[in-house]
Amino acid sequence: MLDLGVLLIRIMIGLVFVLYGTQKLFGWFGGYGIKGTGGFFESIGIKPGNLVAAVSGIFELVAGVLFILGIFLPLGATLITIIMIGAIAKVHGAKGFSNTAGGYEYNVMLIIVAIGLALIGPGMYSI
Repeated sequence: MLDLGVLLIRIMIGLVFVLYGTQKLFGWFGGYGIKGTGGFFESIGIKPGNLVAAVSGIFELVAGVLFILGIFLPLGATLITIIMIGAIAKVHGAKGFSNTAGGYEYNVMLIIVAIGLALIGPGMYSI
């Protein structure tokens, strides 16, 4: 049952990051694509916005696929941690911890789950 639980968590985290990555890269699922995301990044002082949007989208997409497949979890967790620390530093950190106020609660949870899974391992249902 442990391996099934790990698989469910891996798939959920993976799907979330595939969604985030494809929003940034392709504008899918209500995203704004590289130009739209890059414009937002520029507006909050992240430059060059389009390049950072592309790199962020690639990191998220790659991390998501790695988690879904259950391979190279430490790399996937590192990519997730980098992206989430950036989100905390530039968007959520000043709003405090609570997610209801736009804070960094959700970002920290994603970091901890990603690192925790990397430490536990992918389980038997992985590539």
